[in-house]
Amino acid sequence: MTLTENTTTPAPEATDIRPYQQYVYAYPHKTAYHPVPRERARLRELWANEPKDALSLYFHIPFCEVRCGFCNLFTRIGAPGELTTAYLDALERQATAVREALGEGARFAGAAFGGGTPTFLEATELERLCDLAERGLGADLTAIPLSVEASPATATADRLSVLAARGTMRLSLGVQSFVDAEARTAVRPQRRADVEAALARIRDAAIPVLNIDLIYGIDGQTERSWTHSLDAALAWRPEELYLYPLYVRPLTGLGRHHDETADEAAAWDAQRLRLYRHGRDHLLAHGYEQVSMRMFRRAGAPMTGGEDYVCQTDGMVGLGCGARSYTSTLHYSFDYAVDMHRIRGFIDAYTTRTTADFAHADYGWEMTALEAKRRHLLQSLLQAKGMDIATYRTQFGGTPGDDFATELDRFRDRGWLDDSAGPDLLRLSPEGLAHSDALGPELFSPAVRARMAAYEPK
Repeated sequence: MTLTENTTTPAPEATDIRPYQQYVYAYPHKTAYHPVPRERARLRELWANEPKDALSLYFHIPFCEVRCGFCNLFTRIGAPGELTTAYLDALERQATAVREALGEGARFAGAAFGGGTPTFLEATELERLCDLAERGLGADLTAIPLSVEASPATATADRLSVLAARGTMRLSLGVQSFVDAEARTAVRPQRRADVEAALARIRDAAIPVLNIDLIYGIDGQTERSWTHSLDAALAWRPEELYLYPLYVRPLTGLGRHHDETADEAAAWDAQRLRLYRHGRDHLLAHGYEQVSMRMFRRAGAPMTGGEDYVCQTDGMVGLGCGARSYTSTLHYSFDYAVDMHRIRGFIDAYTTRTTADFAHADYGWEMTALEAKRRHLLQSLLQAKGMDIATYRTQFGGTPGDDFATELDRFRDRGWLDDSAGPDLLRLSPEGLAHSDALGPELFSPAVRARMAAYEPK
């Protein structure tokens, strides 16, 4: 299972570079994972020599009331019968297996509920989920940052009351657009009035950090309508705002009807870049600081552990059929799909697993020393503050320039690196940040590229 690789990655010509290629929220992506031999995948052995004094906990809830047209997440629409109960039962069995694998002394420094839509669960089910984190795994949710994702329709007063009482520090609301016509175009049926009501309920619940997700690049969206959504969000003074470029991916609702010429693709890229720059400048002018291409934090807002790169640090313990876990030697999860029928089958299979079935990893990627360097470079360089060279040298020996000279020279030639940062800091220029979704994939190793290219969407 150990992989070898060359340090020089073939790159496209600059004139062929599309700015929106892939959102690198984890490296490597699940499409590079492959089955892990059972003898190499026992969780107790995987975690035996890992630091366990500051773990991150993630629960994946794979249910939504609707599936947005752009969504390729591991989620299904609705939960017929007693499916949510069966899913929580399986989570409890998995928690038992994971707690045994971690052993005594495991401590959690942060937690997140994602999906899907965790607030699809009823209030009593959210109570049970919190109990699983606290009693099942020993995570004190009132003492560590807890982040929860929600949709406007499911951000009800009773659910928010549970989350606030159980220590939720950050709630992320997927709004995407405050313009009803744009929401419909993105196959996200919602009304602005309902979104505003949900935001009012969240503020009433007094959860310390509100994040609002917005999307740019929707068909028919203009700079004027984009400003309208930005200002509607700013009216709530959210502590965080995420600005996402729209992607149209295979097997999604929009993807099934998407076909474009090269000229149309280039025009859409240019439109998204214009809207990104406008949104960035608009938020900076309103007192927000840029954390990454996507994330903006209001000046003075508390740090919550919800930053882009935190989800892929070592010491991540993920539970649920779509969750990933990260040790220093293996990233692992269950099988991955986008197609709704396959996802439903995977969820059903997950609910039938025994405690013993959860004692090993199914699919994963073994992290070589060079892959670990790539991952560190990616998760650091894609942050606006950049990467401290001394930290890299302490962890790996040498410098990024020693290990990735070809790639960094290429980025510098394109104006993507900030040469004014000085010799001790590697940082992207504003244009480099704008091209994060092109820069990130160019740092993928040949082995990861090959696995992802061979993956057949399902």
